[in-house]
Amino acid sequence: MAQVTGLGGVFYKVADPQRTQAWYKDVLNVGSEWGAMFPFAGDAAGYSLLSPFKSDSDYFAPSSQPFMINLRVDDLDGMIASLEGKGIEILGRQDEDYGRFAWVLDCDGIKVELWQQLGEAPAS
Repeated sequence: MAQVTGLGGVFYKVADPQRTQAWYKDVLNVGSEWGAMFPFAGDAAGYSLLSPFKSDSDYFAPSSQPFMINLRVDDLDGMIASLEGKGIEILGRQDEDYGRFAWVLDCDGIKVELWQQLGEAPAS
């Protein structure tokens, strides 16, 4: 049975994502191309992200919330089948070389990105 395996990241809107990323890198010494990256201890492939997006980004649509949650899953196809079986609408799907994605809205209208990672974590 497909399951959520952990937090992939929290994505949130800010006025200037580059400034925010620079602050996290300069002040807290955490940063990558996608924001603050937190590798999993003992797992070369696993990581979570804290990623700023532009305040006018439509990536979180159709949610009107200023943040989105990314959850790691072990079997995206199985998770989608399970969600559809519960009457949950799948907003979209996308496959990239670094992972497979699908999106849903939770009961509060918050967009949830489901991510099945493929390959190693990028260098931070």
